[in-house]
Amino acid sequence: MNIVEIFEKGGVVMWPLLALSILAVGVILERVCFWAIISLKEEAVVNRVLDAAISNLNKAKETVMKARRLPIGRYLYAPLKLANPDPEVFRLALEASADEELASMRRGDKILEAVIALSPLLGLLGTVLGLINSLGSIRLSDLGTGSTDGVTQGIGESLISTAAGLIVAIISLAFYRLFQAFQYNQVKVFRKAGSELELIYRQNWWQSEEEESDYSASVAPEDNLNLASAEIPEATEQ
Repeated sequence: MNIVEIFEKGGVVMWPLLALSILAVGVILERVCFWAIISLKEEAVVNRVLDAAISNLNKAKETVMKARRLPIGRYLYAPLKLANPDPEVFRLALEASADEELASMRRGDKILEAVIALSPLLGLLGTVLGLINSLGSIRLSDLGTGSTDGVTQGIGESLISTAAGLIVAIISLAFYRLFQAFQYNQVKVFRKAGSELELIYRQNWWQSEEEESDYSASVAPEDNLNLASAEIPEATEQ
């Protein structure tokens, strides 16, 4: 018995199950490619950006601009593109960008959830319809005779739709959980990279603030001296 024969014996419910399976396969292939690219390139991007940020934040900005096609690149670029922001603003930019990127990573989850929920129900519906058709032709006088052999075969065939629905749901559930694990790992990657970048920025911010205060303190005495020297001639003239 080939796949076409099995599909035909599954009944009319096999058509919506086929549509759901195609939809699930499309989402799975797209997400597999998405996570494969992230897994291969993400770590290198984070290391390059953080190494550049230690020496020069502008250099880090130029580095991360080249990786904006990746979620981690857009995440780290969000605060760096701001013009000399306050550390709290820097942190808020990281948080807002993280929420946006993590939400985009959940794309396709609702479709897989729908497939997981609907597939077993459609399979069960196909089995019930098959049992109704098979048992509806049985008469009490036919019980125990050879005329019920076809009914038994029809009941067995009606279970095909249930098996098909469970197969679609199980495969979709397996990939759904796998993608959720990737998303959970991304939360940890974003949190670690964001914290390290924020720490580097705060250190640079405090250092620049100290330099400005030292410069102001060194300039102030000179200004006072100039002011005092400007007042002496006026006093002598009087």
